[in-house]
Amino acid sequence: MTQTTGVGLTVTHRRYVPYSHAHYAGNLVDGAYVLGLFGDVATDLCIQHDGDEGLFASYSDVQFTAPVRAGDVVEVTATLTRVGNRSRVIDFVCRVVCRGRPDIAESAAEVLDPPIVAVTATGTVVVRQK
Repeated sequence: MTQTTGVGLTVTHRRYVPYSHAHYAGNLVDGAYVLGLFGDVATDLCIQHDGDEGLFASYSDVQFTAPVRAGDVVEVTATLTRVGNRSRVIDFVCRVVCRGRPDIAESAAEVLDPPIVAVTATGTVVVRQK
């Protein structure tokens, strides 16, 4: 269903971060991994709002505030903050909601309460003219 307004529309995805994405010591995952997830959730938001996948134009701000590690479960949220003729400004948050605990056992993990805010961003997408 396409909405004509929608400031405040929020879409959330969750994903397990596989060990195959670890690039650095301590099983750290590069920041581009989360930016890719932001692109996915922005696409979902644009489809829901406009019936169009949209095209990412730019980020005006990206803040990496905590590490994302292989074995984490992350939750990425996109919130529509401004609607132009063709542009959509979206705020993004990536939270680590579960984290592996290899110090306890190879497959041990825990739910984080509260979750850790790992990345925030603001971006602009462009959708087709209706």
